[in-house]
Amino acid sequence: MEKDKADNPSPATPVRLAFRVSYLGSSFFGSQMQVSSRTVEGEFIAACQRLSLFSDWREAGFLFAGRTDRGVHAIGQVAAFTTTAPERAVRTINTQLPPDCWCTGFAEVPAQFHPRYDAKMRTYRYYFAERPSDVGAMARAAGRFVGNHNFTNFARLEDRNPYRTVLSATVVEERDFVFLEVTAESFLWHQVRCMASALLRVGDGEAEESIDALLTAEAEKPLQPAPSEGLILWDTDCGISWTPIPAGERTTSFVNQILRHHALMGNVCRVMRSEQPPVP
Repeated sequence: MEKDKADNPSPATPVRLAFRVSYLGSSFFGSQMQVSSRTVEGEFIAACQRLSLFSDWREAGFLFAGRTDRGVHAIGQVAAFTTTAPERAVRTINTQLPPDCWCTGFAEVPAQFHPRYDAKMRTYRYYFAERPSDVGAMARAAGRFVGNHNFTNFARLEDRNPYRTVLSATVVEERDFVFLEVTAESFLWHQVRCMASALLRVGDGEAEESIDALLTAEAEKPLQPAPSEGLILWDTDCGISWTPIPAGERTTSFVNQILRHHALMGNVCRVMRSEQPPVP
């Protein structure tokens, strides 16, 4: 009997894991998996398959908490899947993910956990490229978004309900940056980027009451979303207590290289702009 047990070990029990995921969106065509484009989900699934954490992502119940557009970043995305090798997943996932995508925390979750439907709220930050003229007016105007409103003028609806409940919206000046931080139960496509555009107009002199008008009447001209590179999915609250995971040397080196590159290019651009020959 003992020999039979040794020859036929019991199959490992499947465990559902959730991971908190960060990524730099600049080189991704969004988060949602696509057949012919590089996406965050596609890279994540490929990494899991290389580690033999699962073979079929559908059978593993692989899910992200939501999608982000091309160029949008995240430090608070949530991924979940079921695997019979949870220890290997936690120990090695960051060795197989590309350096511009990494996990910062994990948790064992119930078998029925769904990161999208179990998310209680989400928080985004939009970082403005330049300091607006009137940050105070923007901060006051941001408060007008709080509550349940019709966001038809702020989103691509695609037959979705235009009403969303914003729990908080603030404009913060921190170090050399000004950013919008907004928390809601859920968001529409382009909603935060259009909110940022509307607030930027207030910062440039438009009346704070213009936000009320956009929330109550059809806009004469559609709002253009602010550029995607300023947007970060900051947090997805699924009620999870995360156990930290180190990012890994590849990601650390990659991020440091980006910092050096942009610091250098900033200096190069300033020098070249100041040394332009006079126009005849």
